Amino acid sequence: MDKMTQLLKLLENTKSIEINEFRMDFDELELYLMPAIQQAVQKSVETRKAISQEALVMEEFKVPIQDYPGQVAEVQLGKGTRKPVYLGGQQALYRFEEAQPNPPVVTFDVFDIPMPGLPRPIREHFEDVMESPGEWAKKAVKEYGANMVTMHLIGTGPKVMDKSPREGAQAVEEVLQAVDVPLVIGASGDPVKDPLVLEAAAEAAEGERCLLASANLDLDYRKVAKAAMDYDHAVLSWSIIDVNMQKTLNRYLMKEGLTQTDIVMDPTTCALGYGIEFSVDIMTRTRLAALKGDTDLQMPMSSGTTNAWGSREAWMKKDEWGPTDYRGPIWEIFTGLTMMLNGVDIFMMLHPTSVKLLREIGETFVNDYMTTPLPEIDNWITQLEG
Repeated sequence: MDKMTQLLKLLENTKSIEINEFRMDFDELELYLMPAIQQAVQKSVETRKAISQEALVMEEFKVPIQDYPGQVAEVQLGKGTRKPVYLGGQQALYRFEEAQPNPPVVTFDVFDIPMPGLPRPIREHFEDVMESPGEWAKKAVKEYGANMVTMHLIGTGPKVMDKSPREGAQAVEEVLQAVDVPLVIGASGDPVKDPLVLEAAAEAAEGERCLLASANLDLDYRKVAKAAMDYDHAVLSWSIIDVNMQKTLNRYLMKEGLTQTDIVMDPTTCALGYGIEFSVDIMTRTRLAALKGDTDLQMPMSSGTTNAWGSREAWMKKDEWGPTDYRGPIWEIFTGLTMMLNGVDIFMMLHPTSVKLLREIGETFVNDYMTTPLPEIDNWITQLEG
């Protein structure tokens, strides 16, 4: 009988082994036992792995759907002679939780005066129409497929051309006659003059349901709110990356008589590489608060995506960075796409390719997740050459 057989026999008959009865040095014991131990361990590992794989195959994958008690209000822009668009209406934060009731909307920026400061990749598309706001708006809609037009009345600025509110209103009338899409109407950014300009523009566009941009805590928001109610418009409620400031402004506007369906929020868009993470944080927190039931924040959100063109990487000539014909639109596209994935409903943009791509992506948001046929955008970079 060999020593391994003797050892096994002893193990069967006793709980201990007397050294005097069975002499085997450690090295010899290891020589006999290690192959058996290794074989047993390997078999155990394979068995557990097989069981785990079977359990994994049998486990059904479930998308982490969250049910929220709140809902984002739906805001209609465009009435009268305008083709209406609808913003908001969501009951979920992310697209995979449920299809959104309305696609994100893209609005093309147009100015009441020629803008020599526009970056060349944008200016070259509109040099032939920059003297006429109506023709500029028409080209944005007819050739580049904008859902809306944002009319910036820059010329009314006291430090620009100091045009009167009535002159600003005439530029709005020209655009209204040129296109049938809804308008966002913005002024020059002067806190004293802007409410007067927006009041005149609101009257000129009475019944067309425009978005007056904007009301904020640094100007007479009461006058802007009153103009919106008198002439049936909505108001852009603009705050600077602060949820509490946004809540306060919205509450003030509603005290003036506006409702959730009359307000679109602009929490401020920081560009890619220039604080975009702050906008992601604020917009996500704002939307989550709305879905959890905060009635002061249950409004659609807007993004001034054109802020991307303020980034030096978008327009600065630098050989190692590549041509601005590509960099500028890419900077605007990724800024807008980031905001879209965080719940933004309407985008103010400048470059034709940026507008086209964001609009196409946005239209997929109304279908169930992973069931939407993807648009043919494999060659989207080469589209910049067109």
